[in-house]
Amino acid sequence: MIALVVFLGNYGKEYASTRHNAAWLLEENLPFEREFSWQEKFKGFYCVLSKEKIISIAEQVCDTENLKIAANIPPKIFFLKPQTYMNLSGESIAELAGFYKIKPEEILIVHDELELQPGQVSLKWSGGLGGHNGLRSVKACLGTADFWRLRIGIGRPESPDIAGYVLSNFTTDERNILSQVFNVLSKLLCHILVENPDKYLKDWSKKKVNE
Repeated sequence: MIALVVFLGNYGKEYASTRHNAAWLLEENLPFEREFSWQEKFKGFYCVLSKEKIISIAEQVCDTENLKIAANIPPKIFFLKPQTYMNLSGESIAELAGFYKIKPEEILIVHDELELQPGQVSLKWSGGLGGHNGLRSVKACLGTADFWRLRIGIGRPESPDIAGYVLSNFTTDERNILSQVFNVLSKLLCHILVENPDKYLKDWSKKKVNE
């Protein structure tokens, strides 16, 4: 079960609407975002919600007919936004996980993904890092790649300037696609938090969710 959800991104107004901040934009658009009370610690901002609150949120956000609440949900679920810049994200995650004794396999990293087109999302367990600097830092600091990933497609640029692309703003069309993506991922995230994420691994290994 998931005990820690991490949204990867870069802090600063100049990065707020960039492709590399897709996970932070998702967090800002969650229908239960108002439930978060962020505190500054562990080289980032973190908050915690009780098991009971998470279940209540899931029952409001998800289709309850298909919701099967697991018995082994952690008593508390943590949320984290590292403030170290993307390529040092692992330092923040490792500090919080170490302090609260959260295992790597209980961590879900939400991040942008070049290998998926805008409108595509993916739930992934372990495996390669796809050249993502944030994931590379997480693996280095945790000592393993055995953690969950919720990937938001941003597509690859036609030019070789990957850094310039991920640090540039979404286009208007991409923002319209993201609004649909965020609606779907809000529900999926709730399912993942109150059910075993393995249940969704096959169907969500790669899925297009925009019309």
